[in-house]
Amino acid sequence: MADSHRITFEPVDIEMEVDEDETILDAAFRQGIHLMHGCREGQCSACKSFVLDGDIQMDDYSTFACNDAETEEGYVLLCRSYAYGDCEIELLNFDEDELLGGAPIQDITTTVTAIEPMTADIVSLQLQVSGTDGFQFKAGQYVDLRIPGTDHTRSFSLATTPATPDRLEFLIKKYPGGLFAGILDSTLQVGDEIGLTGPFGNFTVKDGRVLPIVAIGGGAGMAPVLSLLRHAAQTGLSRPMHFYYGARTAADLFYLDEIVSLGAQLETFSFTACLSECADDAPAGITVESGNVTDIVARTQPDLARTEVYFCGPPPMVDAALALADSAGVPKDQVFFDKFNSPAFSTPAV
Repeated sequence: MADSHRITFEPVDIEMEVDEDETILDAAFRQGIHLMHGCREGQCSACKSFVLDGDIQMDDYSTFACNDAETEEGYVLLCRSYAYGDCEIELLNFDEDELLGGAPIQDITTTVTAIEPMTADIVSLQLQVSGTDGFQFKAGQYVDLRIPGTDHTRSFSLATTPATPDRLEFLIKKYPGGLFAGILDSTLQVGDEIGLTGPFGNFTVKDGRVLPIVAIGGGAGMAPVLSLLRHAAQTGLSRPMHFYYGARTAADLFYLDEIVSLGAQLETFSFTACLSECADDAPAGITVESGNVTDIVARTQPDLARTEVYFCGPPPMVDAALALADSAGVPKDQVFFDKFNSPAFSTPAV
């Protein structure tokens, strides 16, 4: 049995136990402590913290998320960090309301109810939750889906909201060589069971905040933004919301009718389809701009620093959005994102 050590988090004065064979982030999840996090793979820096005291060692991670100079100073990524003694850690990024008040991590079983193509390479996977309690989560969060017949999992954002805890939807992009893409095109059928673990992520609208929301999505990154938009309409969110969706051509757009309908239920809402390759044949009634989505946001949102920015999509888009938020001076506590690796963009951690 692995040795156990005590972790103290500052400045929130929270303590917990961690085993030497689990990451500090996983130990926090296990004990109902919801630390800030994103990819959980050492790629995004959302869980970056500072070691005040103690022996912590990190597994492989990206120097984009935590560079060598930061590591030497004492910065760590909690998703890749293992403790080998009692430690004191300063949280650099946290939400006091979320720390002990998030939805619990759950392991549940679901049944496939529909597999519907949305575009040539994006599929809507719809699941029915087994049992009567449903699945607890917040709009915008993600889960790990277990690939049937394997020990592998893949992370996908929920497109649905807590209003339907027994019915879940995921928008999944089919990448060549992807494990989940393989079963979507072959073996997975309505009636099959899929296990999931979650919820994870901080891509959620925070209570008590009033700043306008700028949401940027691309590809399957439509899912968490759609979840936020659906939740906003259900709860009567009064904050202005601007949604920019990046795609290659008009053929890659989907759920447009629902986006327009949901937006009509909000006090202030705008939607812009950003087409990088061809803006011809754009749907009637939809605002369309030509170019990369982050360039269009930079041009049309001159006061980006006075907004909360949410973005999810392919890693290159997320990297560009992070650079945009930084150059625009958006405070880090106003930036929320999910960045998932895929076969098309995966690179070894360095």
